[in-house]
Amino acid sequence: MSNSKQDVVNVKFMDQVKASFKNQSVLLVVTLVILAVVFQIASQGIFLSTATLGTVLNDWGSYILLAVAQTFVVITGGIDLSVGATVSLSSVVAGWVLVKGLGLGSDISGDAAIPYVLLAVLVCLLVGLAVGAVNAALINFLKIVPFIATLATMGAMTGLAIIISGGMPLQGPNDFKLGYLYKIGSVQLPISTTILAMMVILAICGLFLHKSRFGLHTYALGSNPFATRAAGISIAKHTTKIYMLSGGLAGLAGAYAYIRLGSGSPTNGAGMELYAIAATVIGGASLMGGVGRIIGVALGTLVLFTVQSGLLMVRVVTVSPDLKQVIVAILIAAAVAVQTLQKSGRK
Repeated sequence: MSNSKQDVVNVKFMDQVKASFKNQSVLLVVTLVILAVVFQIASQGIFLSTATLGTVLNDWGSYILLAVAQTFVVITGGIDLSVGATVSLSSVVAGWVLVKGLGLGSDISGDAAIPYVLLAVLVCLLVGLAVGAVNAALINFLKIVPFIATLATMGAMTGLAIIISGGMPLQGPNDFKLGYLYKIGSVQLPISTTILAMMVILAICGLFLHKSRFGLHTYALGSNPFATRAAGISIAKHTTKIYMLSGGLAGLAGAYAYIRLGSGSPTNGAGMELYAIAATVIGGASLMGGVGRIIGVALGTLVLFTVQSGLLMVRVVTVSPDLKQVIVAILIAAAVAVQTLQKSGRK
């Protein structure tokens, strides 16, 4: 009798284990642990140093807002290819306002630059919201599909960034200490003020998506737009909110780029849309809409940059941007393949 009970317990335990590994977040955590161990061994014990983790998190902070922005859009069944161009344009406009508009230079730094940095953040946010509104107008009023609408916007905003900046970085006031890693006594942590700010925004977005009516409407729109319309939800209004949210987050990512680099450059956001899509898909969001979680996207972004940093550290690849894009493309294909296999298994 006791053996029978033990067998039942073992079966239940194995079922729980199998169910856990079907959870995308669990899979990503396991993947991160495996990657950390492999790269730690391959790098002869330096991969898990504070400096390396700080670099990974700095890269993560550059892209997490774009990944979250893309997640909201993808859940509705759309896509936003303009997020990278929005990063470039918002940082350039912020630099133009400070350098050309107010006549300020990079000689203003440290605490004296904080008010101007906050102004740059506000300008970047407003630019992002404006780009999001343009995307929404193209989709809602001109009935252009999101892929084409945001592709057009991407080209236009990239061109505007080059025109406004003259193709050169605009170096204005900045406080680089915002990006320095914290220290507690003699112990250095892999977190800075800018990374902490990204984490706070991430948490707020997660609460909105998973705990609010706004998030419920977002999932409904991606799952069944006809039922959503029948329920009295304005698809045009919600689509506008989603793309303005995406643009606003991309604008804040532009502010992050300005603070990190100390300038607004037309190349700040070049190619970032590919990374945002990769992180979104790796994090478990479905490009078909209706599926996606913020925690998964956060982990997916971390996996993306852990792989890149690890391969660079163990000298498997060079710092070639083209080779990085190959890695990202492979990860996108692998993530979509896993999603397809999981759906086939459920059927």
